[in-house]
Amino acid sequence: MIVGRVKANRRLPVIAHLSDGSYHSLIGRIRVRVIEAVVKVTCADGTTYTGVYRLATTLLDHVAYPAEAVIALYHERWEHESAYYALRHTLLDGRVLRSEDPAGVRQEMWALLSLYQVLRTAMVTAAETVPGIDPDRASFTIAVQTARDQVIAAANVLTETVDLLGKIGRQLLANLLPDRRPRVSTRKVKSPLSRYAARKNDGRPTTTQKITDLSVTIHHPQVAAPLPTATTQPTRNLTPGGEP
Repeated sequence: MIVGRVKANRRLPVIAHLSDGSYHSLIGRIRVRVIEAVVKVTCADGTTYTGVYRLATTLLDHVAYPAEAVIALYHERWEHESAYYALRHTLLDGRVLRSEDPAGVRQEMWALLSLYQVLRTAMVTAAETVPGIDPDRASFTIAVQTARDQVIAAANVLTETVDLLGKIGRQLLANLLPDRRPRVSTRKVKSPLSRYAARKNDGRPTTTQKITDLSVTIHHPQVAAPLPTATTQPTRNLTPGGEP
């Protein structure tokens, strides 16, 4: 599954219009679904600003994945930073890989990623046992600590009953994090030597603010103008000297 932003000046063919305002298109040889929307954000300090988003996704089913739901999903794209932090700091605790050859590094990476995926699966499974709980409220640190204790104590190695929740799930549900606050802040460049502007003047507040209202307006695409076709120039016969 891919959801990414596309430049507004890129001309994409409209293959099929969909009822939620999105449309099917092609990027290269890949069939995608394009969603164009205007997002208006109101912050706690009274600041309001709008942004135009144009997303391309491989989620082609507009019934299962409505346009507004995909826009909301894109807002959580920063979650991958949490995954990097969990891998590098929580699991590895700042240590580097021990292997000194490509095969060993590959093996360590697969083991690390497999462990991460298993823990995340346990977190989601625990959250799904209680309707209405966002999996984001499950603590990755608690999941790691509980799993480590299980390994050290060799607990539940052999059991006659299948417990999908398990000790990890019960510990997670007993120590849920508070709901995440919808918030926003301007994008800043930390490096003074960066060639980009230190602060992008996009209307966002200079300090982190809580979002009090967010509205999404889906733009229905117009019929795309035909792309220019290549023109052929008449062939000229040249003399050996290069003159016509």
